[in-house]
Amino acid sequence: MFHILKNIIWIVGFVVVGSFVLDYFGYEINKNYFKERKSDCQEKLKECQSDLLHQGIDNAKCNFNCLDPKLVIRKK
Repeated sequence: MFHILKNIIWIVGFVVVGSFVLDYFGYEINKNYFKERKSDCQEKLKECQSDLLHQGIDNAKCNFNCLDPKLVIRKK
């Protein structure tokens, strides 16, 4: 139990120090990333649904890659 608590403290400390280092070098963590990407993912899903209805199951090509990790940490 002690080891789990110790590991959690180390991880939280690493995240805090990492955020300060990123801030020092002019980067910021996009805390609203998932809220911003939700509408884009819903648009892609609507496009895929219409393609599926028009082209059929065999020819529909849907890209469900909604998340872009490069946008989570961005330059200020």
